[in-house]
Amino acid sequence: MCSDSTRRTAIIGAGIAGLACARALDTGGLPVTLFDKARGVGGRMSSRRLPDAVLDLGAQFFSVRDTTFRHAVDSWHKAGAIAPWPVSLWSAETGSWQRHEDDLERLCGTPSMSAVTRHLAEGLTVETETRIEHLEGCAGQWQLVDEHGNRHGPFARVVLAIPSSQAHALLGSHDESLAAACETVIQRPCWAAWALFDAPLPALPDVDSDWQAVRINDPRLRFVVRNQLKPGRQDQGESLSLLANLSWSEARLEDSEETVVEALLDAFQQALPAGISLPEPSALGAHRWRYAQPDVFAGGEAVNLDYRLSASGLALCGDGWRGPRVEDAWLSGHHLGEALVAKSI
Repeated sequence: MCSDSTRRTAIIGAGIAGLACARALDTGGLPVTLFDKARGVGGRMSSRRLPDAVLDLGAQFFSVRDTTFRHAVDSWHKAGAIAPWPVSLWSAETGSWQRHEDDLERLCGTPSMSAVTRHLAEGLTVETETRIEHLEGCAGQWQLVDEHGNRHGPFARVVLAIPSSQAHALLGSHDESLAAACETVIQRPCWAAWALFDAPLPALPDVDSDWQAVRINDPRLRFVVRNQLKPGRQDQGESLSLLANLSWSEARLEDSEETVVEALLDAFQQALPAGISLPEPSALGAHRWRYAQPDVFAGGEAVNLDYRLSASGLALCGDGWRGPRVEDAWLSGHHLGEALVAKSI
């Protein structure tokens, strides 16, 4: 029989939800180790660094609605990790551009979105480039086995801050209730393309010369961002991120990067006013997010809506348990971390 011989928690996934959970645990005095298959932290808030540009290909900005999240965001602002952006936001349809105006404050990481997650990771133990293949043990004595057969542990608890289908694969044989919960969450894919230019984009009639982002009404393309106009990137040249519509991405999930980039650039060209042409790109690429945005949120008890925690010592958090915003992912991880601290007292 397994016994709880440690207060250690493992978190699989070092995106915004996993890091928020880890920070709450660390603040509560509980030791925590994060594991992530990528080279760095961030998940869908990570950035791609090219020789001539930094590109955000996942979350482009975030907003604040919740008071608890506001307190965290204020601390990020004081640390210099975020700044207001965009302040010149537009909407486009069949060549007609209109300024998008509302009262919503939007913020982004500076000098990249990953600045936020790097800030959250400071002082934490993070094992990157470590893909966890399966779990062994039971409550109080969990071992994590990576792709090379290395074992990590023991851990009293394991938090899975990863897409629901990936979490299901790890915990399916250990906790039927959590596995069933994972099956209720659908996370949809998204293609994100990027393009670099040696020349600036042409001026658009009646549009700010330094417009920063535009919402596109096209079946293929939904959002275009000028990365060089984000805070802290003024030294890089013209560089676009183009985010595809989810339905189009789903239908074209197995297309080649070249096909995707061509389609999304064409959609942006079609959104430009008549007679305006894009300059020739100097470099192109695309990234496929297989699990970009939750579409169906898991139900549950009112006190446990944005995370899942079971007696097995396994737990789930992330945007799929609350909503698609950066704020939702952070709150899910933060609330789970607080619940784990409360249970340890």
